Amino acid sequence: MKQLCNLITGLSMLASTSVCFAADYAGVVKTVRGSATVERASSRVALAPGSRVNPGDRLVTGADGYLGVTMRDDTLLTLGPGSVLALDSYGFDPKTHDGNFLASLTRGVLSVVTGLIAKRSPDAFVVKTRISTMGVRGTEFIVEANER
Repeated sequence: MKQLCNLITGLSMLASTSVCFAADYAGVVKTVRGSATVERASSRVALAPGSRVNPGDRLVTGADGYLGVTMRDDTLLTLGPGSVLALDSYGFDPKTHDGNFLASLTRGVLSVVTGLIAKRSPDAFVVKTRISTMGVRGTEFIVEANER
């Protein structure tokens, strides 16, 4: 009986651990057209609708690529052709709507419709390019970054 109790306790701990890790993702790919990949831990993987993106990922679209991502706070990201976006930092608490968003656009075009993080705390939503850092005060914007 004690072994059964230990097994049940162990399984419930494992189940609760996996639930905690499941919330570690930052967003979900909703649309892909053309070539779009994620660079993560020294590997490159093709993205498809339903793929999860994580803090620390680099999202890359090819010359023919478009990518649409919905973040956990309902922020909508759209990357145009030839774009590279690093998700430097992302955190979101769905109960309090507290969180942070920090991304770096190396090249290409990024369209954003902000979600709950920017509504709750505008200072917590930042997009950087090579020559600027933008704190977001509105709800929709487009950023373009060239490699020059």
